[in-house]
Amino acid sequence: MSWQSYIDDHLMADIDGCHLTAAAIVGHDGSVWAQSSNFPQFKGEEVTAIMNDFDNPGTLAPTGLYIGGTKYMVIQGEPGAVIRGKKGSGGATVKKTNLALIIGIYDEPMTPGQCNMVVEKIGDYLIEQGL
Repeated sequence: MSWQSYIDDHLMADIDGCHLTAAAIVGHDGSVWAQSSNFPQFKGEEVTAIMNDFDNPGTLAPTGLYIGGTKYMVIQGEPGAVIRGKKGSGGATVKKTNLALIIGIYDEPMTPGQCNMVVEKIGDYLIEQGL
């Protein structure tokens, strides 16, 4: 299966009439493996900050989670495994696997829980596969 099919067939799939607004799979080094057509342009320092927070949980809380220049308020996550952010009626979930970051961005009517479920399910699957 290609990385793009993980985006198209799984991350951007319809869930109860809702779907993510954008998604990407990015290597720990910031290289984009696959992304939806509308995923914002990532900046290198944003990936560095996310990776730093996975290594030292809590470092993003004071400054916020930035994805493509958009700031998300960091809310509860799973230290070293998941970072969740909120912005208005939407937000983002970042799941770390052995080799990549799975990123999902959502807006209403999708709920935070639906976004978390989609992103973390793919992330858990990739971890099981050794990726």
